[in-house]
Amino acid sequence: MLEAIWQYEFLRNAFIAGLLIGFAAPLLGVFIVVRRLSLIADALSHVTLAGIAASLLLGKNFSYFASWNPLYIGMGFSVLGSLFIEKLRTVYKHYQELAIPIILSGGIGLSVIFISLADGFNTDLFSYLFGSVSAVSRQDVWTIFAIACIITAMVLLLFKELFLLSFDEEYAVISGIRAKLIHFIFIVLVALVIAASMRIVGVLLISSLMTLPVAASIRIAKGFKQAIVYSVLFGEISVVVGLLLSYQLDLAPGGTIVMLAVFILLAALMWNKWKRG
Repeated sequence: MLEAIWQYEFLRNAFIAGLLIGFAAPLLGVFIVVRRLSLIADALSHVTLAGIAASLLLGKNFSYFASWNPLYIGMGFSVLGSLFIEKLRTVYKHYQELAIPIILSGGIGLSVIFISLADGFNTDLFSYLFGSVSAVSRQDVWTIFAIACIITAMVLLLFKELFLLSFDEEYAVISGIRAKLIHFIFIVLVALVIAASMRIVGVLLISSLMTLPVAASIRIAKGFKQAIVYSVLFGEISVVVGLLLSYQLDLAPGGTIVMLAVFILLAALMWNKWKRG
C-alpha cells in the first residue's frame, strides 16, 4: 500500500485522514472514559447516521442537495444531538445517564425513518456505516484536519479544567471553573470527532476507536498523561495497520481497525497480568 499511496490520491486521502482520526479520537476518548461517558459516542454516532441518511434522502429527491457533502449535515445532527444530551443531563439531574439512551433511541428512530423513505440502503450509506477507503475526498481531509486542530488546541487550552472536571467535579466548581461551559465545549468536540471519523471507521464503529485504545492504555499507564500518550499511540497503530491490512486483504477498513484495537487491548491485558506475575 505504501507505494500505492504515492500513486493514488484516494489512498493518500484515506491515510492522512486515518492518521488525524487515530490521534483525535483517543485523545478525547481518555476524558470520555474517565468521566464514565463511554456510551455517549454510541449515542452521537447514531444521531450522525440520521444526519447522513437525511442528507442522502434530500440528495435523492432534490437536485439542489445532491452536491452537498453528507459529512456536514451529519456533523450538524451530531452537534445538535450533543446539545440535547447536555440539556437532558440538566433536566434529569439525579439520573444524568438517562440522557444518553434517550438520544441514542431518537437517533436510531430517525435513521430508520429516513432510510425507509429512501427505499432502503444504498452503496453510499453502507460506506458511512462501516467505513470505506475510497470514500475519503480531499475536501474531507481538510475538514478532518481542521477538526483535529480545533480538538488539539482546545484540549491543550482547557487541559486543567477538563482534568479537574473528570476526577472531581465538585472541587472544580468550587475552584471557579465554569463547568457548564466546559461540558458544552467538550461534548461539541466529541460530536465533531465522531462525525469526522465516519468516513474511515464508519458510524457504527467509531465509539470503539474512542474507547478500546483507552481501555488498553489504562491497564499499563502509570498516570493520566501517560494514559493519553498510550491511547493516541494505540489509536494510531490501529488505524495505520488496519488501513494497510484492509487494502492488502480487501477488507472493510472499519472492521479491520476495530479488531486491531481489540487485539491491542488483549495484548495489554496479558502484559499487565504477566507483569504482576
